[in-house]
Amino acid sequence: MARPLRITFPGAVYHVTSRGNDKKTIFLDDRDRESFLDTLNRVRLRYHWLCRAYCLIENHYHLLIETPDGNLSLGMRELNGVYTQRIDRRHLRVGHLFQGRFKAILVQKDKRKMLRK
Repeated sequence: MARPLRITFPGAVYHVTSRGNDKKTIFLDDRDRESFLDTLNRVRLRYHWLCRAYCLIENHYHLLIETPDGNLSLGMRELNGVYTQRIDRRHLRVGHLFQGRFKAILVQKDKRKMLRK
């Protein structure tokens, strides 16, 4: 059975989460967190994302991302892939860092705020 397609369109806002494989730690120290934020910033610039909020927890993260170009999956593949490569090199590890596919929940924008802009 194929995975369901994600709803993507320009200007969409998503609550994105990705968890460590087997609920294991993905941020061992502050240097790992800085590496993740650096990777997020590079992806944000490349794909023109607007990162409205983020929360890094020991074994997962949450992002609130707006995608003006409707390219969430492309950016997420790069974000999780590059961060995994960095962690693998730094900690001399192999195997999956993240558990499965990232989760993305479409967030409805507040129309009242949009009218004021």
